[in-house]
Amino acid sequence: MPTLPRSFDRFIVLADMRTGSNFLEANLNAIPGVQCHGEAFNPHFIGRKDQAEYLGIGLAQREDDPLSLMRAMEAATDGLAGFRFFHDHDPRVLAACLADRRCAKVVLTRNPLESYVSLKIARATGQWKLGDARRRRAARARFDAAEFADHVGALQAFQLHILRALQTSGQTAFYLDYEDVGDLEVLNGLAAFLGVPGRLQALDDRIKKQNPEPLDDLVENPAEMAAGLARLDRFNLGRTPNFEPRRGAAVPSWVAAAGAPLLFQPLKGGPEAQVRGWLSALGKTAGLLEGFNQKTLKAWQKSNPGARSFTVLRHPLARAHAAFCERILSGEAGEVRGILKRAWKLDLPPPDRLDRLTPEHQAEAFLKFLTFLKGNLAGQTSVRIDASWASQATVIQGFSAQLPPDALLREDRLHQGLAWLAAEVGTACPPVPAAPPSLAHPLAAIVTPDHQAAVREAYARDFQFFGFDDWQG
Repeated sequence: MPTLPRSFDRFIVLADMRTGSNFLEANLNAIPGVQCHGEAFNPHFIGRKDQAEYLGIGLAQREDDPLSLMRAMEAATDGLAGFRFFHDHDPRVLAACLADRRCAKVVLTRNPLESYVSLKIARATGQWKLGDARRRRAARARFDAAEFADHVGALQAFQLHILRALQTSGQTAFYLDYEDVGDLEVLNGLAAFLGVPGRLQALDDRIKKQNPEPLDDLVENPAEMAAGLARLDRFNLGRTPNFEPRRGAAVPSWVAAAGAPLLFQPLKGGPEAQVRGWLSALGKTAGLLEGFNQKTLKAWQKSNPGARSFTVLRHPLARAHAAFCERILSGEAGEVRGILKRAWKLDLPPPDRLDRLTPEHQAEAFLKFLTFLKGNLAGQTSVRIDASWASQATVIQGFSAQLPPDALLREDRLHQGLAWLAAEVGTACPPVPAAPPSLAHPLAAIVTPDHQAAVREAYARDFQFFGFDDWQG
């Protein structure tokens, strides 16, 4: 009977310290046709502690060409070669393996509190692996809430990075928890996943569990540990959900002053006209530089060392009202206007008869628009999210993929913010032009507590990220 092709050519065990990876490696090496080569890409050694060379590859060569070690391991292995990889190992190797469909991903995790306590004890005793229980070195850990939060954060970031890489490339992994490593059937299931014919008949139990006691008995300060854990948001309940699609950097919309090294990254729906007018009057050369692409932006940055980039935040209620007036009342977003009138029952006069709009009717229509925005930003409507009302947090995250703004100015302190920027680049500060008149009744004439509450629901992330309070006018 012909031999079927192997599912994978190599494997990577994505784990971390004190997750049971040594025990997993011992059992992988007991499976015929599998060899795990230790922590091959630990920044301090190769494969095993204090080992500076492995399979003819030294630390310097591994640093210059990390994949050369992978090739050497595969060449030296009669079967499927792999290695253990932790979150602080060589990121170049992680990127290559996550992108490689012929590389099997084995993800090993453990309760982070258990791994934290075990790590503290191992550091205190210097004992990282136990083969004979009679030689066990005992110690108790001291729980530190801030240190534990950092520990959890690093583990979560690593796992989220792995998860996203697998999701976006349409791959999957074999997931193991600490307790699974001692389950013979699960380990044989891993062998099946790897596509090797060999199976374990019994567990390799030469490596012993180092700290079998309950967690409360392994720490010096269990009461402080309980209090520290109670303060953690274990289920991330404080997170503000975000269903907005990611936005691009929108480089073509960026504007630079012709007479000073300042680059404006406008947030649509903000005080764009005022800032553009101010920029055009800055320095000895009047005017603006526009129409950037990535190439011309890099050239501008190179020719303007010490340049500053900035954007201007506007209160979410004022920004939503501006978008309502400039995009909906004006008829500029005609298709969306029609949907709002039909599906959301907005009672709006034609764009050329806004004189018919009373403050009461405008207040009612604007409140319905805010209700629409809540659903729209949560991905619950058929209408695309317009740049003029997309959340400022999402837009700025898009900017940052190309160039993070040096400064986030605030509209309510625009004069002071622009004066500071002018001083930063060593030029006189021209006056800031007045804001253009509103197409309809000003926000101050129509705002109610219902509007304040509705905009908080629609733009919860902007309120959280940027510390906005109720709009004051």
